[in-house]
Amino acid sequence: MKTTYTFPGFVDVHVHFRDPGLPAAETTASGLAAAVRGGMRTVVTMPNTVPACDSPDLMRYQRAAAAASGVTGCTLLTSACITKGRLGKEVADLEALAEAGAAFFTDDGSYVADDKVMEEAMRRAYDLNIVVCQHAMDPQELKGGVIRDCDLARKLNLPIISVETETKAIRRDLSLCRETGCRLHIQHISTAAGVELVRAAQREGLPVTAEAMPHHLLLTCDDLVADDANFKMAPPLGNREDRAELRRAVKDGVLMFATDHAPHSAATKDKGFATSANGIIGLEVAVPITYRVMVEEEGMSVEDWAKAWYEKPWDIIAKGEVSLKNEKGGTTIEIGDERAVDVSTFASLSRNCPYRGMKFRCWPVEG
Repeated sequence: MKTTYTFPGFVDVHVHFRDPGLPAAETTASGLAAAVRGGMRTVVTMPNTVPACDSPDLMRYQRAAAAASGVTGCTLLTSACITKGRLGKEVADLEALAEAGAAFFTDDGSYVADDKVMEEAMRRAYDLNIVVCQHAMDPQELKGGVIRDCDLARKLNLPIISVETETKAIRRDLSLCRETGCRLHIQHISTAAGVELVRAAQREGLPVTAEAMPHHLLLTCDDLVADDANFKMAPPLGNREDRAELRRAVKDGVLMFATDHAPHSAATKDKGFATSANGIIGLEVAVPITYRVMVEEEGMSVEDWAKAWYEKPWDIIAKGEVSLKNEKGGTTIEIGDERAVDVSTFASLSRNCPYRGMKFRCWPVEG
């Protein structure tokens, strides 16, 4: 027996399409096709393209590529850099980027470590009423780490990424949020301690949101057994306690969903944890994974699960884009027999996926 539900169109506020820069890993067309297949009706691209999306012209380039792609059923919105070139040294022309339609500001892939630069950016973003999204990994704490502490890390003698790498970054940004009043969104949160900082900030009444990724909700570093970089991402997989707290936070409404869809060529992911690129693809499996984790395993209602894919994400997108909310229609899901993940059928051009062969009952319906 199959059951179907239809909801307002799902939104993924965190995707990486590699155009311009690395179209062999993902083009705008292939990324949008993957989004449609995954049930997403709106996606927001990250600015860590080559060159970095720090100008209205580069924003227009991405939108023109979407219009020329021929893919229907999903709207592409663009985020824009916080700093020029994503170098963390000088605030970008946020006013011009806002005028050009930036969904929000982020240097995703890099942390804006300079306190004064970040404070200036947040004050200007506050005046524009646009959210600042932060990749919360402090480089001073990172120290070349590639994995959280776990059996595999010790077996392979890999450098560790500490919890403090995330929490130090979040604490600094919460302090600036408190000082400036700017709306702040913490991207791909991964630790129980980080979740507690966000919980406390929300209880305090600060304008703070955060997102959880399917991989952090499903997988843990405790279960890693091989030097397989398809399980390497930034921030890294947490332990079982982190995963449990992330799930609780989604169920409590503290966190929304996003994918951090990060395509890479095979050559950049076949070197093991030590030197391979960070990131995995996720657009085409995010709905099945989050449904299993949160509805089937954690008892979240289907309605509340869906809202974490559409209602909460729209809250962080620049208000000028809200009129697009229903432009591409709804997202329909079908719950029935288990189907295995077959990456050979993906619309994405990349195959850096840790979910091969896993089986899920809930899948989006295309169209």
